Amino acid sequence: MPNDVDIARKFQARAIDEIAAGLGILKTDVLPYGRDMAKVHLNALTRPTSRKGRLVLVSATTPTASGEGKTTTTIGLGQAFSRLGESVCLALREPSLGPCLGMKGGATGGGYSQVMPADRINLHFTGDFHAITSANNLLSAAIDNHIYHGNDLGIDPRQVVWRRVMDMNDRSLRHIVVGLGGKGQGIPREGGFDITAASEVMAMLCLAEDLNDLRRRLDRTLVAYTYRGEPVHAGQLRVTGALLALLRDAVHPNLVQALEGTPAFIHGGPFANIAHGCNSLAATRMAMHHADWAITEAGFGFDLGAEKFFDIKCRQAGLDPVAVVLVTTVRALKMHGGKAKSDLEREDLQALVMGFDNLDKHIENVGKFNKTPVVALNRFASDSDAEVALVRARCRELDIPFALCTHHADGGAGAIELARQVMALAKTSEPFSPLYPLALPVADKVRVICREIYGADDVAFTRQAEKDLQQVELLGLTQLPVCVAKAPSSLSDDPALRGRPRHFDVTVRGIEINAGAGFLVILTGDILRMPGLPKSPAAERIDLTADGFIEGLS
Repeated sequence: MPNDVDIARKFQARAIDEIAAGLGILKTDVLPYGRDMAKVHLNALTRPTSRKGRLVLVSATTPTASGEGKTTTTIGLGQAFSRLGESVCLALREPSLGPCLGMKGGATGGGYSQVMPADRINLHFTGDFHAITSANNLLSAAIDNHIYHGNDLGIDPRQVVWRRVMDMNDRSLRHIVVGLGGKGQGIPREGGFDITAASEVMAMLCLAEDLNDLRRRLDRTLVAYTYRGEPVHAGQLRVTGALLALLRDAVHPNLVQALEGTPAFIHGGPFANIAHGCNSLAATRMAMHHADWAITEAGFGFDLGAEKFFDIKCRQAGLDPVAVVLVTTVRALKMHGGKAKSDLEREDLQALVMGFDNLDKHIENVGKFNKTPVVALNRFASDSDAEVALVRARCRELDIPFALCTHHADGGAGAIELARQVMALAKTSEPFSPLYPLALPVADKVRVICREIYGADDVAFTRQAEKDLQQVELLGLTQLPVCVAKAPSSLSDDPALRGRPRHFDVTVRGIEINAGAGFLVILTGDILRMPGLPKSPAAERIDLTADGFIEGLS
C-alpha cells in the first residue's frame, strides 16, 4: 500500500468553495484559506436548514501503543456514508503540535481515510492554536503587568492560578520563576506552562455558544486570589476585548475534505486526558446544520473523552447522539491481554480472549449513558481470520452489533458494513442519561465517575485536594460538572495497568477551577498538563521533500 505522502501527492482536491456549496453554505459565509481550506463564519448557523442533523459519536477502547485508529475510523465511516448516497459531514478536533512532533505523530487519519491537506492541518492549519496561545498569554502578561504597576486589585503573586501555555511538549517549562533580573523586570514569582490544548481558553472557545457567550466566559475566568483570599477574575483586568480580538478568526470552524471528498469541520483541540477532549460545539452544530448525518469523535478511550462528551458537552448544549461507535483492534486487545508490542503480529487467541475484559468494560460504560454501541474492529493485515472471528463471537455473546472495517486500505468502501450498522442502530436510539446530577457534591461526582466508569473501589483525596474542595464550596461552584484529568492508557489512574483493573483506588491530588469553561478539572495520579518529548520524538522522523510535501507525520 502506498504511504501517506504518496497518497497525498495523488490527491485531487475539489476546490473548498465546491465542498461548501455541497453543504448548502452561502459564499458570503466562506472565508477561504487558499484553495483547500476555509473557515465558515458562525453566521452560517443562523441560515434556514432542512437537514436532519443526526449525531454519531465515535469512541474507542483504552488506547495502546499499537494505535487503534479512532480518527481513521471516523473518517472512513464518513466516506462510507457518502458512498451510500447519504448527506454527511465530519466534525473533528484540530491536531496539536505537541503530539505531532512528540509521541503520537499526526492526527488526520491514515491510508485512504484521511482529511486533507494533512500536512497543513497537522502543523499550522489556519492559526487557531496560535490565536489561543496568544490570548492565553496576553492574560498572563496582563496579570504580571498589573502587579508591577501598583497592583490596585491586591493580587497575591503567590496565588496566581493562571498559567502560560505553548503548543509544544517541553517539560522544562512546567515549573518556572518569572520576573527575575532586577526591579525593572517585574515581580518575581513562581509560574509555569501548560500545553495549549490544556488552556482554559481552548476549552472556552470549544464550549462557547457564540461570541457573546465567549465574552462572558472570558470575563468570569478565575486568574488569581488577593492577599485577602478573594477571587480575581479576568474581566477585572479589562483585556477581554483584546482577547476577543485575538480570537476573532479562531472562533469560526475550519472546513476541509476527506480523500473521497466528504466534508469535514475541524475545529478546537482539547486533549481528553487533561481537558474535555471534544471538538468545538460550533463545529458540531455546523456539521449537524448542514448534513443529515454528523459524525464526531471524542479523545482517547470512552472512559475519558466520551464520558466528558456526554456529561459536559451534551449536557450543556442539549446534544444527543443517535449512535455510538466503539473502535477497537485485535492488536490492542492482545496488548490488554498481556501481549508485548513487539509480538503483536503473531496469532495469539489466548491473549486476545484475556483482552476482552477491556472491551467488555467499555461496552458496559456506553450502556451507563443509555446507549448501545456498534463495535468497529479496525482490521490490520496481521490479524488472522480466527482472531477476527473471536471478536465477532464475543460481540454476538453480548448482543452488541459488530462491523469489520478495512477503511485504512479501502477508504469508504471498507466501512460500508459499519455505516449500515450505525444507520440501523439510529432507528432504535433512546435519549442519553447523564452519569450524575449536577446537584451532587463535587467529591461524590468524582466518586461516581471513578467507580462507574473506571471500575475503582473508591477515591482518595489528598490534603491539597481537600483544600481545593473547600475553595470550590466557598466560591459557590459546586454545581459545575467535573472534568477528570487521568492517564489515558489505563482505566485506572496508573498508566501501567492494562485490561480491566480491579480493586484499586483513584488518588485525586488537586482540583483546578475553570470557571470560564464551566467545569472543575480533577487532577488524578501523576497526570501532567505539559507533556514532555519521548527519547525518540516524532520530530526526528519528519522532513520536507524536494517537491514540498512533509513526510513522517503519520
